[in-house]
Amino acid sequence: MSDTSSLYIGLMSGTSLDGVDGVLADFADGAIRSIAAAFTPFPAGLRSELMALQAASENELEREALAANGLALCYAECVRQLLPSAGAPVAAVAVHGQTIRHRPELGFTRQTNNPALLAELTGVDVIADFRSRDIAAGGQGAPLVPAFHEAAFGKPGTARVVVNIGGIGNISMLHGDGRVTGFDTGPGNVLMDLWIGRHLGKPYDEDGAWAAGGSVHQPLLQALLDEPYFRQPAPKSTGRDLFHDQWLNSKLADFGDVAPQDVMATLTRLTAVTIADAIRADNAAVDAIYVCGGGAYNATLLGEIGTALGGVKVESTAALGVAPNRVEALAFAWLGYRFVQREPGNLPAVTGARGPRILGALYPA
Repeated sequence: MSDTSSLYIGLMSGTSLDGVDGVLADFADGAIRSIAAAFTPFPAGLRSELMALQAASENELEREALAANGLALCYAECVRQLLPSAGAPVAAVAVHGQTIRHRPELGFTRQTNNPALLAELTGVDVIADFRSRDIAAGGQGAPLVPAFHEAAFGKPGTARVVVNIGGIGNISMLHGDGRVTGFDTGPGNVLMDLWIGRHLGKPYDEDGAWAAGGSVHQPLLQALLDEPYFRQPAPKSTGRDLFHDQWLNSKLADFGDVAPQDVMATLTRLTAVTIADAIRADNAAVDAIYVCGGGAYNATLLGEIGTALGGVKVESTAALGVAPNRVEALAFAWLGYRFVQREPGNLPAVTGARGPRILGALYPA
């Protein structure tokens, strides 16, 4: 590991299962600066296998190991794209891995990865396995990004909310006085992507156009909202372990006559309402809401969130200087930097851990 370099690469592959977002970052002099970004899509076979591994299946130990090797190849390709922009040695690659199980109530989380292979392929130190230490300390292991959101977007005296809408939605309440709270709100894009894939064969609803042409089915929306997770107090986190196709099918069972486009409009409203309810429950006088992740590119969804919150300004994190598709990868680059500095990466007020912990494990090049 380079003791002098302030350059780090962060890699994130989230619950949307579309591929790897990578960011080259510079943390010199305490600043947080994104230099370059790259994206490596998953091959169709790898995406299908990662999706299948979300649930128990035959021979899953071997299949997971092979998928981890495939992931490492994608991660290495993303690193390869970013290294020429560095112009100097990179201290480390910080990689989240691909979540295939998240069961903090049982004391474990599983991010598929082969960081040893990634170190071998790139010749750069790799820091991985960021969630398990927080869970070992009694926390949820997620969300981990609120600490980064405060460092990158916090403004003294101003209450802001940063909403990350990937497959799952999560919020970071930046109170302006140093306090940070946050948790997973529930589905982000995961159900919307599932539904449009099933009916139109598309990976996502571009700009929310299909949802915008439908009508919200209120009885179905109420059935979707009748999920105990939404009423569960924080700290809490969730994932595909709960919000998956069987969950949606069970909710739809009593509403067989709903047009597919109206279901899409209803799923979009579900994401907006659960995010808005989570923000409203904090009772903070919020200055603005900043959205990152793939959901930031869904104008229909952003409009729904703003409407649900009575017209509060909702815009992407680009307004704060970071493109919404770079935020999560940049967050993990920052967590890698914190690991090297031997500084905590979690927020016990968010995850419920017994205290601050240094997150990650090192795989030297």
